[in-house]
Amino acid sequence: MLDILFVTDFVCPYCLVAKAALEAALKETGTEAQIRIQPLELTREPKERVDTYHDEARRKRYQVLVEPAKALGLDMKLPPAVCPRPYTRLAFEGLFFAREKGLEDRYADLVYRAYFEEEQDIGELEILCGIAGRAGLNEEEFRQALKAGSYTGKVREEVEYSGTVLEVTGVPAIYLNGNRISVEQYTKEEMVRILQEGQEAAKGGFCCGIDGCG
Repeated sequence: MLDILFVTDFVCPYCLVAKAALEAALKETGTEAQIRIQPLELTREPKERVDTYHDEARRKRYQVLVEPAKALGLDMKLPPAVCPRPYTRLAFEGLFFAREKGLEDRYADLVYRAYFEEEQDIGELEILCGIAGRAGLNEEEFRQALKAGSYTGKVREEVEYSGTVLEVTGVPAIYLNGNRISVEQYTKEEMVRILQEGQEAAKGGFCCGIDGCG
């Protein structure tokens, strides 16, 4: 089974398209794989949040994702009308709650889509509780766990690991059996080629970094 480490932030549009393309490629090639989501917060509290919606330069760069997103059936807003861009620590705390319940993939998919398709503020507890319910999680248990900060330490630990051990400075960063791959086109076809050829590279194409998106 292929081990895939997917370093991401829920507010990175490249991440959603890359994950959808990767999942489509795995299905097409019949590749058995386990995708492990590894968090990297693009904006960590209390750093000032950024306004992506009114950033015209960023909006133009996002256009590289329009056609790949459509081909994958994603109705993405590039960027979403959520100002400023949410912190994602709480959403990642929810991810670890969902992981313990065996619903990590479902929860993560809904969080991405809530932000990029439904333009919801995924930094808000009640928005996340609604997502948790749609994922099949117990909303009240989810709410109490996040209020209590049950997974705050875990998120901080994993974000630190992404930055200091993996030395990731931009997302998505994708590792297949420990080897980082290069993604430039964000299409299913590119992902199929990578899976078949075992393509490796230290650098990818467009991505979201701590200091902005390129």
